[in-house]
Amino acid sequence: MTADIFSTAATSQRPGPSTGAPDSALPARVALVGAHGYGARHLDNLARLAALNLVELVSVADPRPPAEGTLPVGVATFPSLEELLAAGPAPDVVILATPIQTHAPLALAALAAGSDVYVEKPPMASLAQFDTVLVAAQQAGRLVQVGFQSLGSHALPALDRLVASGEIGEVRGVSAVGTWVRTKGYFKRSRWAGKRSLDGTDVVDGVATNALAHAVATGLRIAGAALAADVVSVETDLYRANATESDDTSVIRVRTAGGTVLLCVLTLCADEQTAPSVTVHGTLGRAEFFYTEDRLAVTTPDGGRTEVFGRTDLLENLLAARRSPGPEHGLLSPLAGNGAFMKVLEAIRTAEPPRAIGATHVTWEGEGDDAHPVVAGIRQLMRRAAAAQATFAELGAPWARDLPRELPDDLPAAGAAAAGAQAPFTVNGKVVARPADGSRTAPTSSPRPYLHPVSTLAGTVVTDHLPEDHVWHLGAGVAVQDVDGVNFWGGRTFTRDAGAYVWRKDHGRIVTLAVEHQGSSRTETLGWLAPDGSPLLNERRTWSWAAVDASTWRLTLDFELTPSGPDPVKLGSPGSNGRPQGGYGGFFWRLPAVGGAAVWTAAADGEDAIHGTAPSPAAPWLAWSGTFGSGESDGGPATLVFLPGAFLPGAGAGQPRDPWFVRAAGYPGVGLSLAWEQAATASHASPLHRTVTVLVADGLLSTSEIEQLITTLGETT
Repeated sequence: MTADIFSTAATSQRPGPSTGAPDSALPARVALVGAHGYGARHLDNLARLAALNLVELVSVADPRPPAEGTLPVGVATFPSLEELLAAGPAPDVVILATPIQTHAPLALAALAAGSDVYVEKPPMASLAQFDTVLVAAQQAGRLVQVGFQSLGSHALPALDRLVASGEIGEVRGVSAVGTWVRTKGYFKRSRWAGKRSLDGTDVVDGVATNALAHAVATGLRIAGAALAADVVSVETDLYRANATESDDTSVIRVRTAGGTVLLCVLTLCADEQTAPSVTVHGTLGRAEFFYTEDRLAVTTPDGGRTEVFGRTDLLENLLAARRSPGPEHGLLSPLAGNGAFMKVLEAIRTAEPPRAIGATHVTWEGEGDDAHPVVAGIRQLMRRAAAAQATFAELGAPWARDLPRELPDDLPAAGAAAAGAQAPFTVNGKVVARPADGSRTAPTSSPRPYLHPVSTLAGTVVTDHLPEDHVWHLGAGVAVQDVDGVNFWGGRTFTRDAGAYVWRKDHGRIVTLAVEHQGSSRTETLGWLAPDGSPLLNERRTWSWAAVDASTWRLTLDFELTPSGPDPVKLGSPGSNGRPQGGYGGFFWRLPAVGGAAVWTAAADGEDAIHGTAPSPAAPWLAWSGTFGSGESDGGPATLVFLPGAFLPGAGAGQPRDPWFVRAAGYPGVGLSLAWEQAATASHASPLHRTVTVLVADGLLSTSEIEQLITTLGETT
């Protein structure tokens, strides 16, 4: 079908709007525009409703008439809506199952003729078209229903009641996930398929606006966004594996006026198709709505349950609203109630074209028109994105676009400080680490500066961030779970009263106030802010780096914390709050997946033997080696050696010997614990000061090789 086949303009010869309420005893006279594709489903539904004496199909408009015997006897056929309306009288309801770019002109023509309208999704191809049709419907006093069938599910009011009851706690966010498979043939089904525009006319086909548009619309409904004014912002991260104009693998992040964040992560390039869903993440559990199945799965600490609901047909809903006007018989998917969706579509329409996913990251399955692309690792990336409320670019997907590196507002616009805010760390001309300010991190992950990716001289990445298991783990940096009751670690907080981890609105953030980058040193002035924005701590953090030998470089972190106010500040941990062996907080390094991992010191091997022990003169360092692979590089053998300040020549004299925090079995991470069992204190008289050096080496080092490197380090420090 082409853009102009169904197009029409209102003329003075057309019948005017009907007057008075419809006779509820008579079936509604319905015209269907577009009888093929999804229009065939409408024909089946109209036959069902005709048997109930609710509708009479009086006419069909399609340039390609339906096959003989498809339509009931007496149904008139026309090549266009214009000719159908000119034949008169105007039908009571016009159903538009036509290409996206025709929705607006056809809806305007039907409204001008006095008909109510049922339009398939997406309702229009631009926000301007939407506004025009909405005004026309209001002036004509006609109804317009948008075909987001999932909004008729009885699971939605049940989900509303569930959230209101507090069973899953307070809402932390909403995510919509859709992993579908679409073939080459899918994009050959029409001229407009896979197009952002056609012959200069907006189409805006794509995974979020058409194929999985129900995921977006349902997510918006659950997040409490119906009108355009309910949407504060829309961020798009659009990609394509197919040779199309439109996106087929994307993340859409919507912030609502009510404060809820909706993260939609969608693809048509999965290895297999699964039921799409929208999940409400609560502080006590979650509720997942599988909208194509009307199935609601609820998970709480008390267990899980699943319930399947019925659904109200949206055409029946429109017919009921015609017969009995009033809020109790209102439309379930009214045009005005799709303003939020149109705000999302407009953001996609005006975004830069989707970035092509490189062929090295895509495999093709099947032959000919049945072939379909599969993006490598897409399922895991989508799970991570949904959990972290992050885009593919923020996750660092190897095929994603680079993030713009924005400067903190308080930094000067030019000069060394401004340049240093973005400058990577280089050793022997190779980029080995990049600073991130953490400003894009979800609030519940305690946004803070960190380093990621950090890599060996050969390019093996040895940090991870936003991992699926703990999305608040951020590369290499400093994080503390309890700073005078504020969580600067992210995630749930362990409290002595609860004796468990609980979600609380206690997440702080660490902001960058100034940066000085000179040579192989970077000094950051940071502010630790409570949830209300009040300052708790000031931090001076210095990173320095240098080559050690041809395959090893060293990274040193030195940080000092002082109170922002006059009083001392306590820094605690789950361990100091009553959780045995849980004293993490301070310096922390999150590793990626490591095959054949070995963790050892000069005195002990393995997580169980090292976790919670303090470095000593006989065992001053901790080593971690194996084959690293994070999805951001090909990976390779590498060794990390952690050396705390107390044993750094001339650097950490007098510093405490903080115990090691080691995780290997559950996830890979290494830290030095400021508050293993007792809270630490930072005061003006005694600032909290720590230093740690990490040797980053290619290859699997032995104990003797590590000790030789440290000897060399001592000679050059």
